[in-house]
Amino acid sequence: MIFGDRMKFQAKSDRMSGYNFYFPITAPYEARNIINKMKENDSTEASKEPKWPAVYAVSLAVAGLITSEFLPVSILTPIAKDLHITEGTAGQAISITALIAMFSSLFIAMITRKIDRRWVLLFFSVLQIFSNILVAFAPSFLVLTTGRILLGIAVGGFWAMSTATAMRLVPPRLISKALSIVYASVSIATVLAAPLGSFLGSMIGWRNVFLLVAGLGGLSLIWQAVTLPSMPPASPPKFRTLLDVLNHDLVKKGMLGVLFAFAGYAIFFTYLRPFLENITNVHVNTLTIILLCYGLANFIGALIARFMLDRKFSATMALAPFSMCFFTALLIFSGANMIAASLCIAFWGLAFGSVQVGWPTWLTLAIPDEAESGGSILVATTQLAITLGAGLGGLIFDKTGIKGTFGLGSLVLFLAALMAARALKGKIWKVPSGKDSIVHI
Repeated sequence: MIFGDRMKFQAKSDRMSGYNFYFPITAPYEARNIINKMKENDSTEASKEPKWPAVYAVSLAVAGLITSEFLPVSILTPIAKDLHITEGTAGQAISITALIAMFSSLFIAMITRKIDRRWVLLFFSVLQIFSNILVAFAPSFLVLTTGRILLGIAVGGFWAMSTATAMRLVPPRLISKALSIVYASVSIATVLAAPLGSFLGSMIGWRNVFLLVAGLGGLSLIWQAVTLPSMPPASPPKFRTLLDVLNHDLVKKGMLGVLFAFAGYAIFFTYLRPFLENITNVHVNTLTIILLCYGLANFIGALIARFMLDRKFSATMALAPFSMCFFTALLIFSGANMIAASLCIAFWGLAFGSVQVGWPTWLTLAIPDEAESGGSILVATTQLAITLGAGLGGLIFDKTGIKGTFGLGSLVLFLAALMAARALKGKIWKVPSGKDSIVHI
């Protein structure tokens, strides 16, 4: 996270590489106000004791939210069968959550501007628990959708405050470490959620899987209640600033790239299980292994993306969605072969790692003085993309089948590559590196 010349974190020996991983990472509205207050009271803040148990509690809550949001991906088929709906309709459980999270991430800080942040975060954790319980006992798709709407409020709201919360729990010199702990939980949830959901779903049923995640939310709620201090809200954010940033020509071009890239991701990943079951004809155990390999490949891709972006930023940003487009198309023609399908999926996840890391990094380079407002726009655009991708993908799936859905995904990812090249054209994009480099959080 770079705020131009206003705020720079110099790289330290304890620096970790995961600061700007994964698409939900944002710098919320309150961040600048908190940083300014820290700078005004530097001597006091520097001497205060870090509240690491609270940081880990927030990290656990984030892991539970990410797991809850994408859990239906790995158990889409049993959900559809149990509720007597199509798999395309079941996929809307993801799109509706993303849609609500988009609005929640934009407006929740303004709506709750007078409420202690401790109570707001605890409320979102309660929402997560209740939503998963509601889904677990849902007798119909309508009730399931209601639960997913509540989850969307929690996901968007918690993400809008998690960065600022971590920054208030530690002194300035430890902010980057605190944020890396919070965001490390995202990578863990990304790697493990899908394969664990698939495996446990086959063992104990999809409803009990949601109950287990509700239990995880309960654990994080108790931990937060015990460790989170009182956190009076910072100055209320201004919606006008958000509009000014969105009106920036460079931001418009970049957000188109984000929109197409994550819409392509949603189309591919949401309906990956039906593809593997209907085209590749794999059983649940094999499906779990393939999903685990995808998660590990994605994690590795996010790790090496930093080095690729350091050397060839523009080329990496355009090549990553093009590679995803290529492997999606290849999967349509070779997906009947399990080995070929597994390799295509793994390489797809590897390429997606650069997309996840690249766009938050691009944002800090494109608008360094408005990174927090830009970050809120980024998360909203991402959630909108997931909404459109999962929703449109479900409609195509019900009309033409899974190959038609993946064909659409390949086309959308091709457009994402074109939009990325357009957004990066005409400028030299250089990610600072070396011992005096700025840490991109």
